[in-house]
Amino acid sequence: MKSIAVLLTVFNRKEKTLQCLGNLYKQLPIQGYSVDIYLTNDGCTDSTPEAIAQKFPEVNIIHSKGNLFWNRGMYTAWEEATKRKEYDYYLWLNDDTFIYPDSISRLLNDSISVKDEAIICGATCSEKDGKPTYGGRNNNGIIPPNGSLQICQHFNGNVVLIPRYVYQRIGNLDYTYSHALGDFDYGLRAGKIGIKSYQSKEYIGTCEQHNSLAKWCNSSYPLKERIRVFHSPLGGHPKENFYFERKHYGVFPACLHYFTIHLRLFIPQIWEKRK
Repeated sequence: MKSIAVLLTVFNRKEKTLQCLGNLYKQLPIQGYSVDIYLTNDGCTDSTPEAIAQKFPEVNIIHSKGNLFWNRGMYTAWEEATKRKEYDYYLWLNDDTFIYPDSISRLLNDSISVKDEAIICGATCSEKDGKPTYGGRNNNGIIPPNGSLQICQHFNGNVVLIPRYVYQRIGNLDYTYSHALGDFDYGLRAGKIGIKSYQSKEYIGTCEQHNSLAKWCNSSYPLKERIRVFHSPLGGHPKENFYFERKHYGVFPACLHYFTIHLRLFIPQIWEKRK
């Protein structure tokens, strides 16, 4: 029997988290596979971990103080899973992503079709209008599924299947990133060593897009507030952006983006006028 570790990190989204886990449990058991769930509680104050423990007592909950955010929370869950055993697959899952009843089986079939030697990124759509929201991406943006596996350059980490072959060669997420960029980074790291990333053949669930303009580049907020948010894990986080750009695109693009992101912080109206 093959094994799957499902990895999540959560913070104060109790109802969404319970719905996400409920959708996951609806497709268990999967014939021929054992499934363990590892979930980082990143300092929830809304009784999320208590509700999970009551409704889904099998979930392995790792507690933190609320300073991990998405990337480091996922890193922590993954690290805990690998301490327990060597799994055949690792499945990233966001708690605001609601997968369809047969999604895991479809992701596994997609992975098997490429000999379990590639990353399979699950495509999600909006429940409201069916438009693509998250998944595999290239330089032109999101790649809508078309019934076949499609190569992608990087991907959103909402739901991603990582076979053991890939994990053994790439390892965990890069702990340098606190919240964003860790998922994009992982796909680019894979590509550098010849490991392909594929968009799933079909949509495997729903997740609504977060379209609101970030506070740090929104001219309706005072500069002092924009600066405060800018340096937070949920803001522009220039140091992490510079690290990412230099790592994957070189020093010159990293320096250029470092300048433009600060320009956008101080004069966001330039970008607002271009829209």
